[in-house]
This record gives sequence, structure tokens and C-alpha cells, in this order.
Amino acid sequence: MTVRQVLLHKGSQVYAIHPEATVLEALRKLAEHDIGALLVMEGERLLGIFSERDYARKLVLLGRFSKDTRVGEVMTQDPITIPPEADLSQAMRLMTERRVRHLPVVEAGKVVGVVSIGDVVKAIISEQEVLIGELSRYVTENR
Repeated sequence: MTVRQVLLHKGSQVYAIHPEATVLEALRKLAEHDIGALLVMEGERLLGIFSERDYARKLVLLGRFSKDTRVGEVMTQDPITIPPEADLSQAMRLMTERRVRHLPVVEAGKVVGVVSIGDVVKAIISEQEVLIGELSRYVTENR
């Protein structure tokens, strides 16, 4: 299965926020859409990722931030991206090696979606369930 297939299955809605938006606005948007990360974009340009996990880590490591702190101050810069043609093992390897939970999917210089580690794990489990079902049918039919 490819990253594109995951996006087709889950939907490729991209939730983004401007770097000048406040952290409070970003947290509200995360809660409103029940998602774990927002792309930080200036027009079409991808600047970084704002995730609740990374924000919480920065709160602990760097001290307190106010609700008026700008997203651009606490975002993860230089996001790692993946093409839609990549397979799930490539996505999982990249997430594991780079210790990220969200990968923006970029095609021809444009962000076309985001996959999370949860999306990848669900897709892998789904693939395995199909394979197990096929093997089970094969064994049952060939007894």
C-alpha cells in the first residue's frame, strides 16, 4: 500500500495555520478538528509543523509560553516530507528514524495531505487482516 492509498482512504484534508497565529488559536483548531498536528504554512510554502506533542515538549524544556505566543515560535521547523508514491514501510521507517509522528505528503511542490503514524499503523494492520483472511480461506478450501 502506498501513502497515496492511505490518503484516498482517510481523506486528504490539510489543516494549516499561519506562523503568526497564536498558540491558543492553534490548540483550538486541533481540538475542533480532533487532529494531532497542523501544518504551518505561509501561502503555499510549508514552514513547519505544530503538534500538541511537540508544543508540550517545548513547554517543559524551554519554559512557559503564554497563550499569546505565536505558532512560529514553537513549531517544528524544516518538516520531513514524503511523496505520495512512497510505500508504507518507507513512511514507517522515516517516522521511526526521524522520530516524527506526522509527515506532510508533497507532490510537485504542493502539500496534498498529511499522514500520521496512526494512519500508517491502521493501514498496515488492515493489510495484514486481509492477508490473514485470504490465507485462512486458502487453508479452509484446501483441506
